[in-house]
Amino acid sequence: MPTYAYACTQCGHRFDAVQSFSDAALTECPECGGPVRKQYGSVGVTFNGSGFYRTDSRAGGTVGKKDAAGGASAPSPTSSKPEAKSSPAPSGS
Repeated sequence: MPTYAYACTQCGHRFDAVQSFSDAALTECPECGGPVRKQYGSVGVTFNGSGFYRTDSRAGGTVGKKDAAGGASAPSPTSSKPEAKSSPAPSGS
């Protein structure tokens, strides 16, 4: 269950209350009986796992780009090493 922060508008008393999502918001200060307001703060969000990179939604990437003819371009090969050409071994005469 979430914890909500409240502050009294009359005496300034601040307190936390553990409430269900379906519970009604508190309206009375436990110290003076005055009206209270729910306090809102920033929430820390952490995205874990693969993805969520700055370049994921950028325009201008090479993967999935269409060529001038309107078809999808071929993805680049995964190996950037040039293939080794076999040449005959020199004979030692």
